[in-house]
Amino acid sequence: MRAHLLPIVAASLAAAMTSTGYPGHGLVGYGIQMYHPTCAFACHDSLSIYKLSCSVTVNNEDTDGNHLGDMSMPTFTTSPDCYATDDKFLQSVAYCISTHCTDVSVSDLEYYWATFLVGRVPGQPVPKESYNTALERANPPPTKSVSPMSVLNTTTLVIEEAYMAIYNADSYFEQMETRQSDFGLVLLITGVVIPVACSLLRFVPFPSVIVSRFNAYFIDPPVFGRRHREPLFNFAFVPSRGQALLIAYLIIINVVLSCVDYRLVWPNAYYGQPKDQLLVYITNRLGLLSFANLPLLVLYSSRNNILLWITNWSQTTFLLLHRWIAILCTIEACIHSAIYLQIYLGFGQHASESKQPYWEWGIVATLAMSILLPASVLPIRQKLYNIFVASHCVLAFVALIGCYYHVYLRYYLQWGYETWVYIAFGVWAFDRIARFARLARNGFRTAEITVIDEDYMRVNIPGVVAQGHVYLYFMIPSWRPWENHPFSVMATMINEAQKGTNPTTATMGNTLKITVMGKGVSPEQTSVSSELLSFGTQEQPAGSVKPGLTFFIRTGEKGLTSILRTKSRVRVMVESSYPGLSLGELCAAPNCIVIAGGVGITGVGPLLRARGPGRVRFFWGVRSKPLVEAVVSALGIDTFTPGVVGEIAVGSRLNVRAILEREVVGDSKTVVVVCGPVGMADEAREVVCELGAKGRNVKFIDEAYSW
Repeated sequence: MRAHLLPIVAASLAAAMTSTGYPGHGLVGYGIQMYHPTCAFACHDSLSIYKLSCSVTVNNEDTDGNHLGDMSMPTFTTSPDCYATDDKFLQSVAYCISTHCTDVSVSDLEYYWATFLVGRVPGQPVPKESYNTALERANPPPTKSVSPMSVLNTTTLVIEEAYMAIYNADSYFEQMETRQSDFGLVLLITGVVIPVACSLLRFVPFPSVIVSRFNAYFIDPPVFGRRHREPLFNFAFVPSRGQALLIAYLIIINVVLSCVDYRLVWPNAYYGQPKDQLLVYITNRLGLLSFANLPLLVLYSSRNNILLWITNWSQTTFLLLHRWIAILCTIEACIHSAIYLQIYLGFGQHASESKQPYWEWGIVATLAMSILLPASVLPIRQKLYNIFVASHCVLAFVALIGCYYHVYLRYYLQWGYETWVYIAFGVWAFDRIARFARLARNGFRTAEITVIDEDYMRVNIPGVVAQGHVYLYFMIPSWRPWENHPFSVMATMINEAQKGTNPTTATMGNTLKITVMGKGVSPEQTSVSSELLSFGTQEQPAGSVKPGLTFFIRTGEKGLTSILRTKSRVRVMVESSYPGLSLGELCAAPNCIVIAGGVGITGVGPLLRARGPGRVRFFWGVRSKPLVEAVVSALGIDTFTPGVVGEIAVGSRLNVRAILEREVVGDSKTVVVVCGPVGMADEAREVVCELGAKGRNVKFIDEAYSW
């Protein structure tokens, strides 16, 4: 292309291709076409470089553009009315279209002519004559090109170098935008399909011993070391190897899609150099991938995540993936912003462009996302949980709003970039509506609180039916609407005769050993007394049994639980129910080993009640004998006798390794369920993986919730 034409063509495109336009529906390549037919758009843009007889002379400042190039501005502007009525312009464009769009149907050309010839703004004037009429009036046909420095006062041929540069620019830019839509859909679809597909593998009848070995090497162990539930340096959790595989996929697919399939073409009217073209393609790709990650980011963090219902994955796993996607999404947004900053600085346009509202909203979105990452580290989540939740929701909402206005004020709904934000808001809205529905179903209730000892309390909520996990909103004086906490449902029926009392039941039989260790006395100083504790008299008082929820909560020196200890009754809202243990699968297992620590008994209590005909071994390490009595009261003595064999260690620690090495025997499948302190859970995970690697038919389930 002749060098002197490039500034003129780029300036014409900047003036003609404004940010406003007809709203699109869908994505580029999926319901939205940017330049169709490309040849017609190229004809228009090649001829819009001319000053028409009705054009108006203007200053060469502050003209907005759609793409980047040499932004030397023309000294005139042409209004839509001028384009719609100027005979020479209409005839020249019609003749160009007739010679360059030979493979496009007349109906498509007429649609383009009536809709896009004058511009893209809704409500703009239509050309005064149809395409066919203008073509007929271009007679005799032009034989030469008018100089672009002249006023267009005769029908002209397009300058082929200018036409080709514009055609390449439009064509390849739309190809890249379509490819970005493809890649965004790949991220979104695989982020949903892969968890479902992996979960469905559990229904494939692989030999169970092979599955145990596979899990022992590739799924259950931490990526490195021995700690999974226990934070590394109290800063972050080490993912299991199964979790790490999906994290690695998310990282790899984002990196790969950011790096592949860039198509450069020259001449190109949008860019002064090929490197400018590549930079714009890269930063646009990163911006779109960041947008495409938003729906997954919100989905994985949702309590009402549809994948929780379809798969057998825990919410803890999805929250871990949520954090990693947040990192990727933020990095992509920051690089997108940084590259565009350098581009506009290089073209000398930063001073004017940075004043545009779309630019400011982009800063808001990127800044909110950048603040969210350090504000969500584990120490903050643990020590300032309620502040974390409130600030997290506010900043996330600001980030999504910023993303929306960033593209809305830049393109006014033309190219569908806001579709990704719509999906994210849709997922968020569904979760919030579902939460409200779960709350509304139960209404306002009264929680009855019984202090068990200095460490534990029992909470009964009559009249509510739920299972698995629930979120409780305790309406104490300092309560704020966003403050709620997850709890495992221990029991779903309340015996009115036992409310606030210890059980009066028969002995637990000769199958469940209870070991009591005196406080402050080490095993070396005294022998451990092994006895079968009885819980009161031989008769249990009769009482009506009513629907209700029972929870056991460990109390602290400050915070919500310390306030609840001082009350006997408090108003509460119950958001229920959320999935817990898969009781059907566990009850069908030939062998089930249940290990609990402290108040972790609440997570496995329903399993003990619903146990199947298989062999059940139950081991519970607990500091408080009153807690044992209260749990037996809640579950009922029939939960433990007959059929449950094991040990309750009061005031001493369970030897998890010895228990599992002794109990995981034979060729039949054994399911090990653990719910307790992080150290106990990590030790059980380590031992089960060792046994599985040796060929034992064993499956590990860690019933835990961590954020």
